Amino acid sequence: QLQLVESGGGLVKRGGSLRLSCAASGFTLDYYAIYWFRQAPGKEREGVLCSSASGATTNYADSVKGRFTISRDNAKSTVFLEMNSLEPEDTAVYYCARNTFRPCLSGRSETMRYWGQGTQVTVSS
Repeated sequence: QLQLVESGGGLVKRGGSLRLSCAASGFTLDYYAIYWFRQAPGKEREGVLCSSASGATTNYADSVKGRFTISRDNAKSTVFLEMNSLEPEDTAVYYCARNTFRPCLSGRSETMRYWGQGTQVTVSS
């Protein structure tokens, strides 16, 4: 059974760092792009970063450029989201997701087929 399970969220102060993990099971991670999305209270879910099957990165959110990094460890079937210099505006539930393609394509949530349950990130000021 295909599963995506996020972990690593929590409460952090402004300027702090967190590393989120997305553990994949039920499929071969090497073959698929994996996306990170986030959804803040009262806002639409937005694409953040994507790691293609080949490891190339696509950024969908200008606000995280230079602060967030996506990486993958195919041997461990895990994708990571490294978040630095966190701001209160980064407070959201963070989700990893997958569609059926190897490259990173649209960062729109409606194009994803599989989702994790999400992990809460709260940044205090």
